[in-house]
Amino acid sequence: MSVTSRYRDAWEGFWSAAPAEPGAVFWDAEPVLTAGPHLALFEPHVADPALPMVDLGCGNGTQTRYLADRFPRVVGADLSAAALDHARRADPAGQAAYRQLDAADKSETQTLHAELGDTNVYVRGVLHQCEPEDRQSLVDGIATLVGDRGRAFLVELSGAAKPVLMGLASGPDGPPPKLAPVFRHGIAPGEVSDDAVPEYLRSAGLTVLASGAMPLVTTEYAPDGTRVELPSTWVVARRTV
Repeated sequence: MSVTSRYRDAWEGFWSAAPAEPGAVFWDAEPVLTAGPHLALFEPHVADPALPMVDLGCGNGTQTRYLADRFPRVVGADLSAAALDHARRADPAGQAAYRQLDAADKSETQTLHAELGDTNVYVRGVLHQCEPEDRQSLVDGIATLVGDRGRAFLVELSGAAKPVLMGLASGPDGPPPKLAPVFRHGIAPGEVSDDAVPEYLRSAGLTVLASGAMPLVTTEYAPDGTRVELPSTWVVARRTV
């Protein structure tokens, strides 16, 4: 199973129109506020840090480059070729490798696993942006990449994020400037229940090692000048033994 052409086209349109400057995209927050705190939760569970690290849904590669400073081999993977163009331009030194990947397509994740072997996988906010019918296939793809020795870290919006997003979208002036393109290109975040994520993992043959809650920081600001943060949950998982 692979993603629909509508979904792929939506992401191509979004990233083709996205500005190149850091922080111009709603979720493109600085790594010190995103991947940094996530790694503090993830690294204690990483059994083999020498395995390749796959940043799945890497977008313009902001977090990928941060990961590449801390792991010996990092691959930024994304469905969108336009996103990867942003990532490569922002990484002239080639700190990381970049790969177009439909992670819901079994053959594509199997091919990448054959090339890299088992990997550690970092996933930030991808599942809730998938079409509902693609979510299990995506998590199955993550399990393929993890293999027997890798670990996966997923952070996803919690149910409590919906009223925050709806409040932003329904303001008197409409969605804020960095959120508006998400809706305009037809990739508005979908609702994934808090209980669904571990169930997707179990169905993919993965065991949850740790989980918790922390806010997902955005680049948008509230009227009072504070950074908009979306409630989220995180999990670390490995192949069930």
